[in-house]
Amino acid sequence: KTLRTLFLPTVLPSSFASDMSPSQNKLLTYRRCNEQQKMLNQLLIDRALKAYHVSMEEKCNREPAPPIPELPSTVRKYLFNILTVNYLFLKKCVQSNPIVPIQHQWLMSMLALVPQSLMEGKDRKLLAEKLLGEIMKEYEKSMRRCVVRSVLIKPDIKGLEDEEEAPLPSSPVGLDFSSPWHNSFIQAKSKIFSKLHVLHPTMKSLLDFGYAAFFDSLLVDFSSLRLKEPIDCESLKTDVSLSCSKAEEKILITWYQRVINLFTQNEALNGVKLDQLDSFYNCVAVLMSNQVKDLLTRTVEAFVKLFDPEDRNGPPLFKMELTLDDQRIEFYPSLQDLEEAILFIANRIGQTLQSIQTVHSWLTGDTTTLDAELPKHVLEWATSTLKKRIRDNLEGPKKYFEKYVEKYSWLVDGTAQARVEGFEAEEHSFDEYT
Repeated sequence: KTLRTLFLPTVLPSSFASDMSPSQNKLLTYRRCNEQQKMLNQLLIDRALKAYHVSMEEKCNREPAPPIPELPSTVRKYLFNILTVNYLFLKKCVQSNPIVPIQHQWLMSMLALVPQSLMEGKDRKLLAEKLLGEIMKEYEKSMRRCVVRSVLIKPDIKGLEDEEEAPLPSSPVGLDFSSPWHNSFIQAKSKIFSKLHVLHPTMKSLLDFGYAAFFDSLLVDFSSLRLKEPIDCESLKTDVSLSCSKAEEKILITWYQRVINLFTQNEALNGVKLDQLDSFYNCVAVLMSNQVKDLLTRTVEAFVKLFDPEDRNGPPLFKMELTLDDQRIEFYPSLQDLEEAILFIANRIGQTLQSIQTVHSWLTGDTTTLDAELPKHVLEWATSTLKKRIRDNLEGPKKYFEKYVEKYSWLVDGTAQARVEGFEAEEHSFDEYT
């Protein structure tokens, strides 16, 4: 009743309103509504302060407080609306404040973690720029949310359920987040040194021997093939076989002897326990095997590269002859023989260094050899690639051969002989015989 009495209807005097335009009348009505709303807010605040003072006085006197009368539902609803609007308004103000942008060096540090192979290409550069843009937007959004959470406390009233911002969680007090990493680090380190034999100093010397012997060498020097005159298939097979045999002999005399001499010294097994000897020598065998396989793989890859159509030096030159045998014109060696000879070379390289004893078997008088077999996938790749490139390189000779046979085969397949005999059996004039 008091509120209804206090806020009379917004009606201007007729004498006063008659002199105003509709726009002025509307403006004055809006201003009067704002003034009434301010008065209502002040009344609500005064009532809340009075109730607070009463409660404090009763608390100090230790007397039970009389029940505080509830606000009318309309007033309570209006108060909630005011709180909601004020919170949203303050939130909007806080969010509109400028945010310090993410530092450029942070973005560059993120890009530095991406492998260079993933950054090549125009499309990938555009993708990286797009991702950096998303990072900048997410950073700004997170910073605004953090500022709102730090400054404002969302009231627990109806209408703000969908608002995500809430007070920041308080830091835990009295909790120990330290990790006893040092003890576990020492345990892991000692376990690595006791189990992972590749860290043994002898293994480092073994790797150095292999690097010095193999890193820039091949079993066969293919560069000289292109400098020679055209060679026949059998000569090439013989030359490659001899080169592989000589290379194997040289490796056994130099690299293998150095390895054996290394393990005949007493210092080679320092720190290796008796029950770890088998695993230690297994590690030695694996390292030696990997070094030999790498040498074989690189040699096969270099041979396959000779037939690469994009190689400006061109493939090796092979000597081919056109022969007449039993009234047939054909290549010698045949194109099939040429392909088999080339594939033979790849297989011959893979058969090299297959009888090297392991260090443990050499020391104990056993006959176990290293697993130095050329990886199956490498041999399959070399075979399929060589077949395709041989087929491509022989397109020209095949066309030439077909054209030659088509043009001259009648001279050797009996057709010309039959025509001569038929001509001689017939009666002709002197001029025709001429």
